[in-house]
Amino acid sequence: MRFNRILLSVPLVVVALVVQVSVLARLQLPGAVPDLLLLTVLALAFVYGPVSGALIGFGAGLLADLAPPADHAAGRYALVLCVVGYLAGLVRPENGRLKSAAGPMVFVVAAAVGSTLLYAGVGALVGDTAARHVGLGSLLFTAAVYDVLLAPFTVPLIMALARRTENDPVVDSSGGGDVAAGWLSTGTGLTIGGQRGGLRVRAARNRAARAGKIKGVKRL
Repeated sequence: MRFNRILLSVPLVVVALVVQVSVLARLQLPGAVPDLLLLTVLALAFVYGPVSGALIGFGAGLLADLAPPADHAAGRYALVLCVVGYLAGLVRPENGRLKSAAGPMVFVVAAAVGSTLLYAGVGALVGDTAARHVGLGSLLFTAAVYDVLLAPFTVPLIMALARRTENDPVVDSSGGGDVAAGWLSTGTGLTIGGQRGGLRVRAARNRAARAGKIKGVKRL
């Protein structure tokens, strides 16, 4: 994964996790907790593609697994966000630009429901039955509602930031230098140089012609 992607993804993931743990989790909302970390992974995957989306999702999930007050096995949420990030990268819009909000919103709902089911399924495999006591249906519904309400304020902004990192200023500046060099080479600089060279050639030919005429006169 490119360095500029890492440079943007790491602080975004950390900020999303801190806000989710310290603010959203303490709102005491019924059912699930709004998953800002999931929306961050989705937004980055929509721009960066499946491979980067899977890597970002795994790193974000692992960080959430280790961050207090984590009460589940490490790697559980990392697996969930890795799968979600990869799938989101597969359905990313062309050039990472949203043409309409319908498609991403549908995927946000699918990701909220799918991540909750996958998280509960992995928990059932390792003996965690907390989802049964809370009510899986309530978790699915509230997770989808909260994420859909939060997505318009987060996903477009993060995607815009990610698109800006894709435009490497070093490449742009070098490209600008190449354009400038090309303009100088094909524009007035070369034209003037060509004119000067042409004038020199013409002057040399004129001198040679004059010399030939003088020699011819002498021969006569």
